[in-house]
Amino acid sequence: MSRLRVHDPPFMKRTASDRRVIAVVVVVQALISLGYFAVMTHVVLHLRDDLGLLAGTITLMLGLRTALQYALFLPVGAVIDLVGAARAGVVACALRAVGFAALGAAGGPPGLFASVLLLAVGGALFHAAAQSLLAGVAPERRARGFAAYTVVGQAAAVAGPPAGLLLLGGGFGLVATAAATAWAVAALLFLLLNDRPRTPRGRTRITEVGRRMSGSVATVLRDRGFVRWALAVSPVTLLLTQTMTVVPLTGSGPGRTTLFLSVAALVASLVQPWCAAARRGEDPRVLKTGLLCAGAGYALLAALPDETGRLTVLLLASVLSGLATGLCHAATFQTLARSAPPGRFGAYFGVLHFFSGLVALAGGTATGRLIDAAPWGTPLALTLLATLSVLPTLALRGPHEDQPHRPRAHTKAAPP
Repeated sequence: MSRLRVHDPPFMKRTASDRRVIAVVVVVQALISLGYFAVMTHVVLHLRDDLGLLAGTITLMLGLRTALQYALFLPVGAVIDLVGAARAGVVACALRAVGFAALGAAGGPPGLFASVLLLAVGGALFHAAAQSLLAGVAPERRARGFAAYTVVGQAAAVAGPPAGLLLLGGGFGLVATAAATAWAVAALLFLLLNDRPRTPRGRTRITEVGRRMSGSVATVLRDRGFVRWALAVSPVTLLLTQTMTVVPLTGSGPGRTTLFLSVAALVASLVQPWCAAARRGEDPRVLKTGLLCAGAGYALLAALPDETGRLTVLLLASVLSGLATGLCHAATFQTLARSAPPGRFGAYFGVLHFFSGLVALAGGTATGRLIDAAPWGTPLALTLLATLSVLPTLALRGPHEDQPHRPRAHTKAAPP
């Protein structure tokens, strides 16, 4: 059986200290999460009620954004390994700032598609850059740094939906403008991290980057144990993101949608410190539990009763969704960070999320068609997918089973 190889990056001189890297990434995460969730919580109802789009068109556009973003992780991850994560972060935040401004101004599918493209490219760059920066810090700080990154992001996700609801009184354009401003400030913060580009200089630079990039991706694809694991966890992204579409399109208005996503984000933020302690996310059982929670949450959404008792069931589903998000995010990041060789995190990250993007595109398209045909069919199908996704992970061994983690002598610095 192919097994994941384990690599803990060596301690190297960095142009920015681990503490500075973690601090900047965490603050950026807080800003961009506030902006992102303020918009994305209410964008579905805006597209349906203000622009008059059908559920199938809405889910196609949103699914296209997710799919494009995750497909771009394949080349973007390898490029970030070469050009530097902080520089990529600046470009990513600038692109997303323009993308959210374009989303607020979009009056139909053409403008919406342009914003989707900008958001996808910016998202691919941002997530790969931010997590590459965190993966590059000393191992004993890595899990805690990622936990802080996730907890702050989830806390902002709790505040983002109600903040968007308040701004919605001035129109959706105001919400989108606020999000664009947050991303623009985040771009400036990334300038505090001046990492050195690792790309060759001169006329052969583009050719050499392309050669190295393709070589990095080919190296990852030859790691059979990792590829098996990446394919097994590829439905995670679809399962964690579809609540933002399913909840508002199955009868919940802006208020209840806001409540659902805020409670889910709060629960996810509470789970992260537990996952960070002793790097529990590397245990395969954490991922399996997260998938089962996702399936149970969708099962409740499929069985939503009439008005009597609806709020209670919706809250239970949001708690399960939050547990799924917290557990699955920690499990995938910690396993990935420990499996990728030094200097190759971006390439490994890219391959994993490329597979996830393919699943998200297919699943997002199917979601829209099912909602138009039978609203209850979508959460039921996602319940089945979550349950089936647990099965292949049962045959995989986690990295802690292959090679127990032994802290190295050079990683004894105090955690931040």
